[in-house]
Amino acid sequence: MLVGHAWALELLLRRWKAGCLSHATLLLGPPNIGKTTLARVFAQALQCVAPTPMPCGTCSSCRRVTTGNHPDVRILDTPGEPIKIEQVRELQRDLALLPYEGQWRVAILTEFERATLEAANALLKTLEEPPSYVVLLLTATRIDQLLPTIVSRCQTLWLRPLAIDQVQQALMSQWGVEPSTAKLLAHLSGGRIGWAVNAVYDREVMERRAEALEQISDLMHQNRVQRLGYAAALSRSPKLLEETLMLWGNWWHDLLLLRAGAQVPVCNIDQLERLHAQAQYITLDQARRMVEQVEFVMQCIEQNVNTRLAIEVLLLSWPRVEE
Repeated sequence: MLVGHAWALELLLRRWKAGCLSHATLLLGPPNIGKTTLARVFAQALQCVAPTPMPCGTCSSCRRVTTGNHPDVRILDTPGEPIKIEQVRELQRDLALLPYEGQWRVAILTEFERATLEAANALLKTLEEPPSYVVLLLTATRIDQLLPTIVSRCQTLWLRPLAIDQVQQALMSQWGVEPSTAKLLAHLSGGRIGWAVNAVYDREVMERRAEALEQISDLMHQNRVQRLGYAAALSRSPKLLEETLMLWGNWWHDLLLLRAGAQVPVCNIDQLERLHAQAQYITLDQARRMVEQVEFVMQCIEQNVNTRLAIEVLLLSWPRVEE
């Protein structure tokens, strides 16, 4: 279900109907904002058999795209793992075949910045000499982690996080979430609808959040050895690390807003009392430095810097509160 990004879908549909659809489109933006969902919905439109609107979402073709069973739509999704050359070559063999049912063969390649160099170079052949019936839809978070030759051969669309109110309304109307919970998840998501929906169905998301927020306070009282030990443990779980850094970043940003006296809503709206208590002994400079440090570490990890070293530097700079 596509929430937001209607302008992007409409643009793709207009270009297709005008006969100027690019053979390859690169969807860029932060994680969990709906890039893959947009790609799936556009793939539905290309395969939809209903006269209007397209996609209808209910015909056999649309339903099979949703379930991943349409013979003319391939989705290469390897969460947290690199796309390898063998997978790209298998996809190319698939795309060399004429469409089974419709006019198009569609391939969706998610998080393509994770592709190995060999896989990215292999895809270039298809990008340079695509069959007339092939449409490639790539998603990525960081354009600077893609080969320039890949980017130059794609039509690029930048997607932005949704408005908090839009996420809240979608959670209530489309997923039946109770209003107060929808409000909290919308604020915590930062406009990333995918994160919010995942939190609805995975109860462990909020449990991990509670643990991460507890750790923020604990780290303020820990010594150097304890912090280094925690850095070692956290660095061994890349998925948990990414989520933890996002939560820490939101928390320090909230503290920065409070210390600066900014009249804007915080992310952690259910933790206002705790935030105000911590803001009493955290200076504005400390909050600002921690926001910058968390962002810097997230960038370092995306650039394949030594994860454990990056976390150690972050935790050793963590403000210390004496008992």
